Amino acid sequence: MHMHSAVDMIYPLILSGILLHITGVECYTAWSNYTLTIKTGGSVTIPCHYDEKYTQQKKYWFSEIDKSNTFTNTTEENLSVIDHPDQSLFTVTMRNLQNKHTGNYYCIVETGEQPPIKIIYEPYLKIQSAPDVSVVSSSVSGHEGGDISVQCLYNSGYKNKLKQWCRYKDQRCYKEKKTDTSQNSSVQISDDGRRSFTVLMTGLRLTDSGWYYCSAGDQKVPVHLYVQSDNEYKAESDNAVLFPSICRNQTASKDTEDNKCSPDDQMNWIFLLLYTAVPLLLLLMLVLVIWRLVQKHNGALTKREPDICSVAEGPMTVTYDTVVFKKAKNHEPNQVSISRSPEQVEVIYSTPKLH
Repeated sequence: MHMHSAVDMIYPLILSGILLHITGVECYTAWSNYTLTIKTGGSVTIPCHYDEKYTQQKKYWFSEIDKSNTFTNTTEENLSVIDHPDQSLFTVTMRNLQNKHTGNYYCIVETGEQPPIKIIYEPYLKIQSAPDVSVVSSSVSGHEGGDISVQCLYNSGYKNKLKQWCRYKDQRCYKEKKTDTSQNSSVQISDDGRRSFTVLMTGLRLTDSGWYYCSAGDQKVPVHLYVQSDNEYKAESDNAVLFPSICRNQTASKDTEDNKCSPDDQMNWIFLLLYTAVPLLLLLMLVLVIWRLVQKHNGALTKREPDICSVAEGPMTVTYDTVVFKKAKNHEPNQVSISRSPEQVEVIYSTPKLH
């Protein structure tokens, strides 16, 4: 954190009880002071709205505990202060909260005019092992025309306290009854009497996106709602058919700013693809090896078997062994004469050899 000269001006104002608030469309006098209960070791994201005319002005988060301030667009190990000029707000995310962090904090804008500083919000953080009020999920999303539900938890001491669902931007609050929020959407709060109540928003519109508070008595818990357009929702639904989504809504223990796929989620995708592709690749390699072995085996058989139908190449040379001619002996004269050739020759053939 970095000290700033404005701190010397802020603290005396706080001590004297002179609390200045931003005026105009973003004026929240009723919400200037409120208590946030956070579980020990947990985290919280606090939205700080400001007037559009202060978009280019310096903003920071001031801690009364150590009299330090942290300007926007600063990220530390357990603290992030990020400006969102397109939404006219900056968010403060505190992580790994301990008892020592219990105390008053301030969202401050340097106006560049008189008065030189304006305190937007003054939340009081109370760190507890069992928070008085909490939510199951601090970041929820829905699609245009759809609905979402938020479960808010409270301890027994808040059983008979007023339960509300309030929009941060316009301070509109909805109690335990059905209330029209717009022409097409509605909010219904139901308390089961068993330390939890449920907020149901139906007929969502794009303009419903933003920050809300789940409250019981004077205890409030911030919740961020994101409403997707029909086209965006349909595109994601089509992708989900092919690739099941790994990214899920963050729970209350996660930072609400990190409601997109984290690096861990991206690594899960990589491992999933590898887990699917590697066995297929190994199977393909095995098939190729078997095919090659079969082809090789068939080729070897072909070489070993004689080809009885083949014709010898080139002219065939026939060679005879020695041939001996002998004259036949004449028959006795008194025998009956049989007509024959004048000379009978006995021919002896030998076995021919092929070369």
